[in-house]
Order: sequence, then structure tokens, then C-alpha cells
Amino acid sequence: MDATTDGHEFVHLEINPIPKGARSGYFSTSDKVRLRYGVFPRQGEAARGTIVLVQGRTEFIEKYFETIGDFQKRGFTVATFDLRGQGGSDRLIGNPHHGHVENFDDYWTDLHDFHKTIVLPDCPPPYYLVGHSTGGLIGLLAATRDRLMFDRVFLSSPMVSLPGLPFSLKWSSRLVDFARFLGLSAMPVGRRGDKAQTEMAFEGNPLTSDKARYMRSVEILKARPDLVVGLPTLGWIGSSLAAMRKANGDDFPAQLKIPVFICAAALDTVVETSATEALGLRLRAGHHVVIGGARHELFVETDAIREQLFAAFDAFVTEQTG
Repeated sequence: MDATTDGHEFVHLEINPIPKGARSGYFSTSDKVRLRYGVFPRQGEAARGTIVLVQGRTEFIEKYFETIGDFQKRGFTVATFDLRGQGGSDRLIGNPHHGHVENFDDYWTDLHDFHKTIVLPDCPPPYYLVGHSTGGLIGLLAATRDRLMFDRVFLSSPMVSLPGLPFSLKWSSRLVDFARFLGLSAMPVGRRGDKAQTEMAFEGNPLTSDKARYMRSVEILKARPDLVVGLPTLGWIGSSLAAMRKANGDDFPAQLKIPVFICAAALDTVVETSATEALGLRLRAGHHVVIGGARHELFVETDAIREQLFAAFDAFVTEQTG
């Protein structure tokens, strides 16, 4: 497989070409973390604004090249970045393959500073946040903090809760926090679905039923093994549980300042779809849908599932602009 890296620091594969007009670089957050970003100008249709794409845990810009192209063809500029601790951004602990963050609000710093430093100066309004999984939870919390950053928020399989927790979110969070207090924050723990993708792991994987798209991610990681992130640390889990507790609070829907659309996956075993549905039913300024037959990663699922996902997105955006 032909794999090259160009001046944009992106991996180019024949099966995953870099979207047209790509521009990339690095910026530093207010707390001095160096993040890799990419901006991709609209193609084709009249300008419709900018999608700020916020990735899930372990993800990286190259994984979204196909999806970025889909948004470009719809007339959107796409701006995205690798969250701290993953992708081509700074890793935060000694072992770069462990997913780590000390405080979930650090992701807010990433998003806020990206919007201020890269998006506002260089990308056309209006601005829409599209977030997946961890990025979905980041997007939900962002929608409670600043009504001026984004016009609308569209979420794919947001991490509202996790299946199989031994206790409630509250007590699971307290238990992990106690372990962190004992100095175990950097210790890796996790589930099968938290491991890096390999050829041998496709059968029965929790992420996607589309083998070609699954293998595309495998090939990217072969070409750039430095992008690999495996198990999360107790620090990441504890900070994420605390953020999920906020999203499950009784008063949380009333705090959302902008319209939100949530797409959940019916066969999701990575995040808890029932919790996502429960939140969706309580939204005052938003909608939700559960896509049948879909696993966790809706943007890299089969064509039929992706068509439903984009149909929901198109309707949601047209609801405002049409």
C-alpha cells in the first residue's frame, strides 16, 4: 500500500486520500499544550459555513478524511484538531500509547482555544459543532457554556454513560477518584473496545460493521504508528465519569443554550445508548434518533447507515437555514 506524508503532516493512502485544499499545522493552547489541526475548504456548493469536528477518544484527523469530504461537498469548510493526548497532538504522560487527561475541562480548553485561534480568524460563519463519542460529550458541555461559539451542535454516539459499570455513575466516579488520590492516575485500564484496531480484531468488533472502513483505519495506523492510542488511564476514566455525571444531571437539558441533535447507535456497546435516549427525550431545544443496526462509529459505518446519519444532519441544518 502506497503511504506518504506530505507537508501537511497528514498520512496519504491511496484508499484514504487527503481532502482537497487541506491546510494543517500546530497551535498551542492557553496551558501550553501543542495540538495538531487541519482546515479543509468547501468544495462545490455555495458556502454554508464551517463544521468544527471534534473527535472521539483515540481518534485522529486522517480517520475522518472521507467524512470531511462529505461535508466539503455540502458547501462546508471543515476545521478539526487532534485532542490533547492523542493523534498528532502532545501526549501527556510517559507512555504515549495510553489515553490520558487529568480534567475533562482540559478538552474545553482545546476546543475554546481552537475556535479562537484557528476557526474565527480563518473560517467562514456560521459555525456548527459535530462531535463523536468523547467529542460528543465535549460538544454537549460546550453547548452549556457559550451560546456564541456555535449555532448548532450535531452529535454521533455521544459518551453520555458507559455500559457495564459496576456501580452508578456517582459511585463509579468516587471509586476511581479514590484510586487517583492514591497516585494511580496514569495506570491504564479498560475494555476490549478500548484497544487499537488490527486486522485480526475486525470480527465482532464494537466499532463498525463495515470491513473496508475498519481496515482503512488499520492501514493509517500502520503508516503512522505514532498515532496509536490504546487503553485509557484512570485519570481519563475519572475525569470522563465526572463529565458524564454533569450530562446526566436533572437540570442539564435546561442548561443547553443552543439546539442539539443526537444520533445514537442501536447496537452500541462502547457507550450506553439507553442513557443517550433518556437525555434525548429530555432535550428542550433538540432532537434525537437511534439508527438501527449501527455500531458505535456511525461516521465509519456502512453506506446505508451513513446515509441515515447525513440525512439527519442535512435536515437539522436546513431546519435553521432553509
